[in-house]
Amino acid sequence: MEYNTQKTQLNMPEYGRIIQQLVERCKELPSKEERNEMAMAIIDFMGQRNPQLRDEENYKHKLWDHLYILANHDLDVDSPYPFPTKEQLEEKPKRMEYPKLQGDFKFYGKSILQLIEKAIELEAGDEKEALIEVIANNMKKSYNVYNKEHVTDDVIFRHLKELSENRLDLTGIESLEKSKIYYNTNNRGNNSNNSNRNSNNKNQTNKRRHNNNNHKNRK
Repeated sequence: MEYNTQKTQLNMPEYGRIIQQLVERCKELPSKEERNEMAMAIIDFMGQRNPQLRDEENYKHKLWDHLYILANHDLDVDSPYPFPTKEQLEEKPKRMEYPKLQGDFKFYGKSILQLIEKAIELEAGDEKEALIEVIANNMKKSYNVYNKEHVTDDVIFRHLKELSENRLDLTGIESLEKSKIYYNTNNRGNNSNNSNRNSNNKNQTNKRRHNNNNHKNRK
């Protein structure tokens, strides 16, 4: 009995041993014309065995690259695409640059940094003040969600000042409740609540009148 550990190692296990054997057979064919014909048949077979690749961009190109990898970079056929070299495949991707948020600030996220940069670019005025206050409110929400504890506004103001390298400063405000953005939001909320209460009161009054009219009619 032959075990898998005794067989030739698969270069791409996801394609299975049958396709690997077909590729090895293709390499042994004497003429390039025969190899080309068999390579095309193998490509079609690989596409049938892995239909999910068809949803990817340039999937045919990927199949030819995979064929060359299966052949261990040793296959003399005419490919419609240039074969990748071992060096290209082994090249490590470039290191991604992550936002510099460390320690106490890592939970604020990249979007906060982008908003801070946007606020710094704005000219002084109501728009800039409103954006700074929005940033501070969102920072407070992020802090409370991540740390699961209440944070005082002066801590948020200190963090904002540090993240903006002293270019944004809310320390002149006692608290976020004193900011324009808070009052505007809450006034809209209070107006909405008042409207709802007035609507409920009207409905209850109309209901009582309706009940009284029904009672009089029955008499």
